[in-house]
Amino acid sequence: MKHSKIIFSVLAFAALALFPLVAGKYGIDLVTKIMIFAVFALSLELLVGGTGLVCFGQSAFLGIGAYAAVLLSPQGGGASMLWLLPVCVLAAAAYALLVGVLSLRTSGVYFIMVTLAFAQMAYYVAHDTPLGGGTDGIYMTVKPVLGSLIDLDQPLTLYVFTLASLITVFGFLALLLRSRFGRALAGIRVNEQRMRSTGFSTFSYKLAAFVISGGIAGLAGFLFAVKDGYVNPELISWHVSGNVLIMIILGGIGQLRGAIIGAFAFALLQELFKSEALFGDFAKHWQLGLGLTIIASVALLPRGLVGVPQQIAERLFGRANAGPAAPEAESEDE
Repeated sequence: MKHSKIIFSVLAFAALALFPLVAGKYGIDLVTKIMIFAVFALSLELLVGGTGLVCFGQSAFLGIGAYAAVLLSPQGGGASMLWLLPVCVLAAAAYALLVGVLSLRTSGVYFIMVTLAFAQMAYYVAHDTPLGGGTDGIYMTVKPVLGSLIDLDQPLTLYVFTLASLITVFGFLALLLRSRFGRALAGIRVNEQRMRSTGFSTFSYKLAAFVISGGIAGLAGFLFAVKDGYVNPELISWHVSGNVLIMIILGGIGQLRGAIIGAFAFALLQELFKSEALFGDFAKHWQLGLGLTIIASVALLPRGLVGVPQQIAERLFGRANAGPAAPEAESEDE
């Protein structure tokens, strides 16, 4: 089972690497956007699937990374990624540290509401102060570069860089969740009280996971800013946090592969229901079709899309012959 999951991941990344050979400009742009969403979804998967923390303020870290990329980019020339990218990640991680120190004292629905409140505070700064350009947003006039080797103003270069970022984040989280630190997070997810009784400082583990998650979301924000060359407050709005939560639920909570699959499924479903060629005037109401599809997916696929093969095997051969069911929160199998 483990080998099949590794093979699937390798083949999926290989397919993404070869995709530009057969895709046009629109396809490359679309898949680049989806891969950025996948990086963002992985950041939340670490909290929800890996630690059991449902955060509804993830968009704040995404937006801070994006705004930092634009605000710190010089107008006359492209900034060097050697310093701009780490600064964007650290800025998001720093805000995550502040939010985590204050919000992790709570739990359950109170934790959800506190993280949402901090995201709304970041939204206010971007929307209602000159710093973020208000509702008009701000533009990145020149994209970052790395000497003459990497120029992110080129769509294919940005595609390759985004894919490399996605693979790096996926590999990093896979190793992290298989480490002693990851095992501690899994214990906290299952029974935090028991972890405390065995001598673990659960607050410090949760805070570390929260900061790492915020930094990864900041990386996604940097990529968003570079891709669009523009940021506005909508990037920090609460519905962005809701969308990324839907992605990991749709793909399958507790599986790193599920976060990536969910990001692709969510984005492609959006494109499908927005297609006037397929749905005509109904495409104007694409949210209705998307919402009904997500409701049906949650009802029919309790393990998410990543659990479909196991679910089919159980239907065909019975639970006893289909192998052990994948647990809902097993993030260390990649």
